[in-house]
Amino acid sequence: MVGALRDVVLIVLQLYTYVIITAVIASWLVGFGILQIARTIIRALNDLTEPVFRPIRRVIPPFGGLDLSPMIALLIIIFLQRWIVAGTLL
Repeated sequence: MVGALRDVVLIVLQLYTYVIITAVIASWLVGFGILQIARTIIRALNDLTEPVFRPIRRVIPPFGGLDLSPMIALLIIIFLQRWIVAGTLL
């Protein structure tokens, strides 16, 4: 039971990693004016990532036009994945 729960948590964390990477790439494409058609997809990605990015931005605000919250979120996910795999959590 615990192993299955661990596997589900790891899968969810990996999927969220893909969501974060997709959101970052989509924001770059919009920023460069390349992607104007997929506004609905971008809104959905923002809805998925903002609840995680917002608290990170409160601690480390964007500076010089660079938002570090996606990188920090990915580092937290990697830490959690390794912690779970090491067996110290779940």
